[in-house]
Amino acid sequence: MAVSGFEGFEKRLELHFLGDIDEHNMLGLRLLDFESLEQVLFAVQCTVVSAVGNPFFDAYVLSESSLFVYPTKIIIKTCGTTQLLKSIPPLIHFANNLALHLQTCRYTRGNFIFPKAQPFPHTSFKEEVVYIEQNIPINLCYRKASVMPSKLPAHSWHVFTATCLPPLEFPHEDVTFTVEVCMTELNRHLARQFFMKSGDGKAGDIGGKEMTELTGIDTINPGAFICDFAFDPCGYSMNGIDGDRYSTIHVTPEDGFSYASFECVGSVYDDPDDIVVTLKKAVQVFMPEMVSVSTTGCSRQVWTKVAHAFEPLGLKCRSFAMDEFPAAGTTVFQTFTSARRK
Repeated sequence: MAVSGFEGFEKRLELHFLGDIDEHNMLGLRLLDFESLEQVLFAVQCTVVSAVGNPFFDAYVLSESSLFVYPTKIIIKTCGTTQLLKSIPPLIHFANNLALHLQTCRYTRGNFIFPKAQPFPHTSFKEEVVYIEQNIPINLCYRKASVMPSKLPAHSWHVFTATCLPPLEFPHEDVTFTVEVCMTELNRHLARQFFMKSGDGKAGDIGGKEMTELTGIDTINPGAFICDFAFDPCGYSMNGIDGDRYSTIHVTPEDGFSYASFECVGSVYDDPDDIVVTLKKAVQVFMPEMVSVSTTGCSRQVWTKVAHAFEPLGLKCRSFAMDEFPAAGTTVFQTFTSARRK
């Protein structure tokens, strides 16, 4: 393990707002101008490098990961030493200006590879929870913070949720679930594909497109429109857009602290085998030695399929944890390692 390096593990924040979204105002948060988004990202300490949108949402590739803006929902995911939680005050402020008010908040992350390099308020999960609670409205009074354990010391899952609605009153019409995959110790040969070739100058969109095709990322969801970006001298990010659903991949390929993440959204109405096919394709791009998977808002049928997706790839389930969170519902956290490991 390298003494220091780039922190691949992301911090992820999801905020849901409530307001008058109707046929006269269908854009909601998407009305935020780029200058306002830049102010939010300035607080986080990252920037937009590429962007795309469709009738349902806008997707931004950031210098450190991704941002997704829906009419009543924002998801922001950043890596490195960004100060993600500092986005909460300006996001609430700008949303209030649009007559939208925070209804639920969810923050998740894995274990940092370099925890001592993280700035305030990410110096510890306790500090993060205190910061969130100080910066969200007091009416989001149904709150829970938990560290979901695993048998792998390098992998545990940190979750904080808050909502203003009592559990019995929370609407259950949301039939989607979120899958977050964290991969470490990537296959070195495959990881080399995310390095720029010396002197070719193909960083940015052009290099990103080449990496997408070379690695087979474009086959994970062939129906998605992909917005991709290659970093100099190495690293890669992409956002996939498929109707009202997103997927995203971020790669830190350096030896000693290699890391890749894959995140996607599914529906309870999907064929359960769809998630198996998707996860297999994503993991095969990297063939990591260690994988952790969090599924949020899912049914038993979904998280059991996750294990079935990895077993044929030589990955064995090492630990399993389940918990319930306000507004988020059931979260299942599983870890896997190469079957060669004892």
